[in-house]
Amino acid sequence: MRSRAARENAAVNRPVGIRAVSFDVGGTLIRPWPSVGHVYAEVARQHGVRHATPELLDHRFRAAWARRDQPHHTREQWRDLVDEIFAGLVHPPPSQTFFPELYDRFSQAAAWRVFDDVRTTLGFLKRRRIPLAVISNWDDRLRPLLTALDLQTWFSSIVISCEIGAAKPSPVIFLEAARHLGLPPQSILHIGDSEQDDLEGALAAGFMALRIDRDRTTRSDGLITSLEEVKQILGCATLAR
Repeated sequence: MRSRAARENAAVNRPVGIRAVSFDVGGTLIRPWPSVGHVYAEVARQHGVRHATPELLDHRFRAAWARRDQPHHTREQWRDLVDEIFAGLVHPPPSQTFFPELYDRFSQAAAWRVFDDVRTTLGFLKRRRIPLAVISNWDDRLRPLLTALDLQTWFSSIVISCEIGAAKPSPVIFLEAARHLGLPPQSILHIGDSEQDDLEGALAAGFMALRIDRDRTTRSDGLITSLEEVKQILGCATLAR
């Protein structure tokens, strides 16, 4: 396997010939609002649970997420995850009480915010007639959610793990997106917030790739701090037609 430095150089230093751009969704285009823990706590309070604070639930969510290897793209997997997060805090567990309401809440636009740099960047790419795609580890709530957030129309292809039975970083989901776009993988730039799922997964499939980290203050090879930087990268590229 190539070193991290080699991967990052390969990711950013080959902008020539980009004919399409694909995006991760969670953490790249949108984020939970105000946070996962806030939404969990709000729904729990409506069912009489007063001691589960947003901060505690955010901490438990991050810990439970890190412990699970399987991609979360079924209702059943989310049910088990939520029960794990609330273990010891409520009885009976959410799967027997408020999980359906919680699951539905994250299908609604009010539980999410689109990052400020998203629509301007998508508009820039559209004006340059660059096809756009979504490649996401998600469940069957994603398409209606993108519609509710007024994002779906930007994308000519939306590839979701639950629909094809493969999740990032597997090359399968990236190659499926390339097939939908009708383009060779090496002509597609993928952008996401996960080093393993997005950067490494895309490069393994033959894509170009950039990782976005909005908490960073300086850009480096293979990493951007805002989607606005994509304009600069592609503005310097000779795009294949």
